[in-house]
Amino acid sequence: MINFYVYSNGRLCECDKPQNGCWVSVVDPTPQEIKDLIDDFGLDSGFVKSSLDEEESSRIESEDDQTLIIIDTPVSSMDEDNTKTFYTMPIGIIITKEYVFTISLHETQVLDEAVRGTIRNLRPSFKTRFVLQILLRISALFLFYLKQIDKISSAAEQELHDAMKNELLMQLLALEKSLVYLSTSLKANEVTIGKINRGRVIKLYDEDQDLLEDVLIELKQAIEMANIYTGILSSMMDGFSSVISNNLNIVMWRLTIVTIIMQIPNIIFAFYGINTVDLPIPYTIFPILLAVFLTVITSFMLMKWKKK
Repeated sequence: MINFYVYSNGRLCECDKPQNGCWVSVVDPTPQEIKDLIDDFGLDSGFVKSSLDEEESSRIESEDDQTLIIIDTPVSSMDEDNTKTFYTMPIGIIITKEYVFTISLHETQVLDEAVRGTIRNLRPSFKTRFVLQILLRISALFLFYLKQIDKISSAAEQELHDAMKNELLMQLLALEKSLVYLSTSLKANEVTIGKINRGRVIKLYDEDQDLLEDVLIELKQAIEMANIYTGILSSMMDGFSSVISNNLNIVMWRLTIVTIIMQIPNIIFAFYGINTVDLPIPYTIFPILLAVFLTVITSFMLMKWKKK
């Protein structure tokens, strides 16, 4: 799907055909639309294919008056077992003399917010500023999703204190995996934005320096938060592993006590059941009383030993 947007009356408005200085939004294009992008707009075929590759890493490059910026944006999803996971998806931004293109394989929150007008003063005609505003919003989304991970892990921790459930442990494992994805993408984005900051690929204007600094600050803060949450979640998982191991030891201890106590009557009744005349007071209630007495004494000694 290809849509065209221009800035008019203080907001982005969709138009029927491309205009000079407009934003061309491309989401999950068909083979024919990909062909139109290459033939009608003259986009580099390699740039278009890279933008639609889910495994493409964040980078920036220029060729034939076209600049490609691939940036990773965070995405969340809910699995069938109600486990929330977070991952990243690349967005391709192609800057030409006439237009700014955003190409993605799926719809993303940042592009949806841009269309709805959540990102204020988004003017495609100011190409550099347009790109920096998109990058700033992506960095803010990383921070938002990292806070979501912290809230989910804190809630899971409280529930795990009350009862160990496999669903909660799977959620923590999914969050730990999500943090790895986010941390990797953040570091790749930092390298890409660092290249933009040097001003060799995209021409930077004086009024854009403050915005670029905001992008770098948000990005560094997200990287620090990701590292902190990764350490906290790893420590939490190690702690709960120790708790689970300790609970297993307690269960095995109780089963061992029950087994020992159950063996005492069996031993006594086995002796009195072998037809030996030398055993004291046979054929009376004495074996039962002896079994009860030894069982009580053994139970008391084992419980007292456990408390020590």
